[in-house]
Amino acid sequence: MTDDDIVRRARRAAELHLDAVRDMERFIERFAGTPDAAALAEYATLLAREEATRADRQELLAALALEAPSVEP
Repeated sequence: MTDDDIVRRARRAAELHLDAVRDMERFIERFAGTPDAAALAEYATLLAREEATRADRQELLAALALEAPSVEP
């Protein structure tokens, strides 16, 4: 895979991550404040999707030597 291919895939991964974050935003906007089983299940699904898309994007960018030593506060 060429660097151009990796950049294209990383861009797509970033788009998918943005979509996941936006879906989480919509969930939070309509959340009533008292979680029921359905809300907890939806939250878990959205959180897993958000993390998976972030990890995919990070892995692709790492293949281009774009890495941060730490982003922890």
